[in-house]
Amino acid sequence: MSTQMLIYENAFPVSSRRHAQWSIEPSGDYAFSAKVNSVPLMAVEFPPAASEYAIVFAGNDKGIMPVVILGMRGNQNVYLNSAGNWDGKYIPAFIRRYPFIFSSDEQGKTLTLCIDEAYKGCNQADRGQRLFDEAGKATPYVDNVLKFLQNYQAQFQRTQAFCQKLKELDLFESMQASVTLPSGEKLALTGFMAVDRKKLKALSGDKLSELAQTDELELIYLHLESIRNFAGMRDRLTVIAGGKEDDAAPAPVRQQAAA
Repeated sequence: MSTQMLIYENAFPVSSRRHAQWSIEPSGDYAFSAKVNSVPLMAVEFPPAASEYAIVFAGNDKGIMPVVILGMRGNQNVYLNSAGNWDGKYIPAFIRRYPFIFSSDEQGKTLTLCIDEAYKGCNQADRGQRLFDEAGKATPYVDNVLKFLQNYQAQFQRTQAFCQKLKELDLFESMQASVTLPSGEKLALTGFMAVDRKKLKALSGDKLSELAQTDELELIYLHLESIRNFAGMRDRLTVIAGGKEDDAAPAPVRQQAAA
């Protein structure tokens, strides 16, 4: 699992002093995410994401979060086409918020809007959306960015609470996935977790009822069903390698509990 902040190369706080003449020109080019094989996913995104991505969990004792798998190699996103366009119906919010991001102080109480100045859509030629008007006031475009990130932050906290509940119920198990390509190359992905079906079934009726009433049981089943999408990962890798999807059919994707 890769370091997600790698998509931000040169993030600076947005300010009228530094960015008074800056504009952002959306390009539809997602090449900035070419070298990440997973990104965080908020719980609210499970329904639209589960049909085409494998949703798993990653983290440690300090915190666990859901992620969507974008590749089997550590530096390859197979959901990009050769032109840098996103090859999927749903684009995770983590990707859509780029080039903006919130940074926080050590206590996590103060959030500051930042922008990756390395984003190729940044310009001072008035192309696209201005960040500040002539009076130095943030434009409606920036206001909308702030609303999007504030909602993202709120969903992040809700997702953290969801994952903490699953951890307290001791539902996680370490997993790994393996893919065999038509060329014979074998790829393995480790370092993630999934909900253990046996542990889920063993929960008391009260615990299951509680999960159902908060819609968290539905999220769990969306996650479990999404694991099937590792098979589509193999097909994407085959196409990228110059083969045909049909060539990959005999070699199944395997998910198993890590030793």
